[in-house]
Amino acid sequence: MVPFSTIRAKLVGVAKTNYIELGEGKRAEQISIVYEDRSVIAIDKPAGWMLVPFSWQKTTRNLQAAITSSIAAGSFWARSRNLKFLQFIHRLDADTTGILLFGKSPGAVRTFGDLFESRKMEKTYLAVVEGVPKKTEWTCELKLAPNASEIGKMKVDAQNGKDAETFLKVLKSHDGTTLIEAHPRTGRTHQIRVHLAQSGYPISNDPLYGSGTKLPKKEQALLQFPIGLRAVSLAYVDPFDRRRVKIEAPRESFLQEFGFKF
Repeated sequence: MVPFSTIRAKLVGVAKTNYIELGEGKRAEQISIVYEDRSVIAIDKPAGWMLVPFSWQKTTRNLQAAITSSIAAGSFWARSRNLKFLQFIHRLDADTTGILLFGKSPGAVRTFGDLFESRKMEKTYLAVVEGVPKKTEWTCELKLAPNASEIGKMKVDAQNGKDAETFLKVLKSHDGTTLIEAHPRTGRTHQIRVHLAQSGYPISNDPLYGSGTKLPKKEQALLQFPIGLRAVSLAYVDPFDRRRVKIEAPRESFLQEFGFKF
């Protein structure tokens, strides 16, 4: 088997930026591009940006709406790439930071979406949890379903829930918290968060499933109190040219935020 190769953003020429820029003036925000090719762009999503329907206007942090508006306005980052279209292929929770993949065409969105649906996309997260697990690794297969009594949350539902599988591996512990590598083999909403909480080790600063004090529910709170969950790697065989690709996001700041050395 050919080993995965880590591929950084391919930015041809000095004219292209290595970030996307949303908003204008003092409110403008630059989000790093960690990988790019002819079909996709992967960004390092900050906390607080939501992946909700384009028409949902209850937040100013609608990531897809902001990107679409930026492209339509002819922002330099998009114009320099001759981009007319960019749409997310999978989702990250608003609270979660890290790699988020976008397709440059409807065909790319469908084709790469199939990789996620068929479980051919290898996803790696880092999670900082409360407590120290007795096991060094385990697989959680609790079925998940929306929690009708608490809108926006998921629950374990052995009878009506959808299959969910997460492989969890302990990396190191520090001061009552533990750094875990998580590999979700399915893509259910809040899957890693619920599986870790149900295992007895809720993610640090998780306002929905954590065991400690609840964080404020304002959007800005996500920026001030990031939860201990970060998407750090995507690995796959490119469906168009059959290359093996591994995209990685920086880890150092996340680890230092929670007291772990890089």
